[in-house]
Amino acid sequence: MLRAVLFLIAVLIPFSGFAQRRTEQIVINQTGFYPGAPKVAAIKDFKSDSFFITTPDLADTLYKGATKGPYSAEYSPVETLLADFSDFNAPGNYVLTVPYLGYSWPFEITSEVHRPLAKASLKSYYFQRMSVPLPYEYAGKWSRPEGHPDDRVMVHSSAASDKRPEGTIISAPKGWYDAGDYNKYIVNSGITMGTMFSAWEDYPEYYGNLKVNIPESGNGLPDLLNELLWNLRWMLKMQDPYDGGVYHKLTTASFEGRLMPAEAVSQRYVVQKSTAAALNFAAVTAQASRVFRNFEDVVPGLADSCLKAAEYAWEWARANPEVYYRQNEMNKLHDPDIETGAYGDGNVDDEFIWAASELFITTGDERYFRSVNLFPDTSMPVPSWNQVRLLAYYSLLRYGDDLPQYAAGNIEIIKIRLTRFADELIENIEYQPYHAVMGKTARDFVWGSNSVAANQGIVLINAYHITGNRNYLDGALHNLDYLLGRNATGYSFVTGYGHKTPMNIHHRPSDADILPQPVPGLLAGGPNPGQQDGCDYPSSIPDESFVDHWCSYASNEIAINWNAPLVYLSGAIESLQFDSGYSD
Repeated sequence: MLRAVLFLIAVLIPFSGFAQRRTEQIVINQTGFYPGAPKVAAIKDFKSDSFFITTPDLADTLYKGATKGPYSAEYSPVETLLADFSDFNAPGNYVLTVPYLGYSWPFEITSEVHRPLAKASLKSYYFQRMSVPLPYEYAGKWSRPEGHPDDRVMVHSSAASDKRPEGTIISAPKGWYDAGDYNKYIVNSGITMGTMFSAWEDYPEYYGNLKVNIPESGNGLPDLLNELLWNLRWMLKMQDPYDGGVYHKLTTASFEGRLMPAEAVSQRYVVQKSTAAALNFAAVTAQASRVFRNFEDVVPGLADSCLKAAEYAWEWARANPEVYYRQNEMNKLHDPDIETGAYGDGNVDDEFIWAASELFITTGDERYFRSVNLFPDTSMPVPSWNQVRLLAYYSLLRYGDDLPQYAAGNIEIIKIRLTRFADELIENIEYQPYHAVMGKTARDFVWGSNSVAANQGIVLINAYHITGNRNYLDGALHNLDYLLGRNATGYSFVTGYGHKTPMNIHHRPSDADILPQPVPGLLAGGPNPGQQDGCDYPSSIPDESFVDHWCSYASNEIAINWNAPLVYLSGAIESLQFDSGYSD
C-alpha cells in the first residue's frame, strides 16, 4: 500500500520550475543502493523541508520525503540536512531533487549493486603488478610493458651479512607496487595481505566465484588467491635463507620520477632486516599456509613452505625483538642513502600478537599462544600498517570454535570488547552530518583517512558476525556510502566508480600514460588536514581537506593497504546482502 501511495505522488510535482540543474550541495552514494538497505543523502548548507526521488530526466516524481536536521560536526561550520528514503525500494535509476536547489548525481537501486566495485577493487592489484607485462587482453587500455623484473637486486650495506655481503645480487621478482611509487615494502604488504586473506577466510564462497579477468583465471585457484599469490611469491624471496630474518623493503635509493614502470630503471636494493618485517612476514605466511593447504593440488608444497618460512621468521624475531627500522639513523652509517617510504615502527607488540595468533591457529602449538600478552590494554585500535592487533583478534574470532578450551576465555573477551567498540562507532550515527561512522571525530582524518572508513566498516561487520544485529552491518554500509560520495567533498573516492571521481591521483602509471582516465578501482587516500605535501588545498576543514591533483600525495595517493579494506568491505556486504535482507 505504501509503495502505491508513493508512486501516486507523481500526480505530479512539476520540477521544471525549481530543479533544473545538478548541484554539488546534494551528496550521495553515486553508485547506488540495495532495495532493502538504508538509503540516505546529505544536503549541504541549504534549508528545505522536503526532497523528492525522480527519474533522471525529472519527468516522473516517485517519492516525497521530509528532511531531518540540520546537523554539523564540531570541527566544521557546514550544516547538512539528511534525506532518508530507505522505504523506497523500487529497482531503477533515479536522482534526488530538492526544491529550488537542484538534483543529485544519478544512482541505481538494485541487487548486487556493489558487485562491480568489489571486482574493481580486487582487479586494481593486477594493475599494480610488477615483473610482468600487462597485455590488452587483461588490462584493456591500461596495458603496459613489463616493469621492474627485480632479478638483479643488490644487497644494501645495511642488509649485509657474512653469507650475503654488501653488493650481493639476489632475485626477488613479482609483488605489487606499494602505492603511487615503484617500491615494495614488507610491513605494508603485511596488513594488505592479512586483510585480504581474511576476506577469503570469511567469505570463501563469494570470493570463490568472483572472477576479474586476470591471466591465471580458471587455473584452479580463485582470482583473489591468485592475486595474493603474486605478492606472496615476492615476500618469500625477502627472507634471508641463512638466518630467517626478513628485509624491510625492496627499493630504489630515491623515488623514481613521473615515469612508466618500464622506464624506471634505477638500481634496486634490499635494505636492513627489521623485527616488524619479520613479524608481518610470519603472520602472513602462517595465514597463507592454512589457506593454500586447501589447494595442494594446484600449488603443491606451498603450504609447507609458507609454514616453514613463518616459523623461521618468528624465531628470528624472538631472537631480535628490537631491531627497528630507523631510516635517518641508518643513512648516517650506510650508503647510498635511502629516501623512500620508511614504514618505521617503534612498537612491535601488536605485530608479535598478530604473528603469534596466526601461528597458533595454523599449528595448534600452545607455545605461540602463551608467548604474548594478548591484551596489553582494553582498546580496540582500528587497523593500520603500524597497528595490526585487530587482525589477530579477527582471526581468533574466526577460528574460536576450533581452538583449545584454554583459549575460550580470551575469545569471549574479544567478543565483548569488539562489540562494545562497535556500539561506540554507531552511537548517534543518525545525527552525524553525513550519516556515517566516519567523521564523528576530527581524529578520523589522518593520512589515508579513507582506509580508516573502510576499516571501521570491517570492525562493524565482525560485530555483526558476533551478534547478528543488523545495525552494525548498516553502519558498515553507511561508511561505504561515505566512500562512494556521501561526504563533505562530494567525491566518490574510488577511481572510475561514480560520477565525480579522482582523475589526477598520485599514481605514477596513471600520471605517466597518455590516458585521461586513471587506473580504475583505486581508493584515493582521502581528506587529510595535515596537508604534508604543501599542495594548494581548497579548505583546511578536516573533512574537506582533499584535492584531486598529482601534487597531493597526502590526500590523493593510492596504496595497497588502503585498497585492501575496500576489497573486504565491498565483498563482505555483497556476500551478506541476501541474508541481511538488503536484497530479496
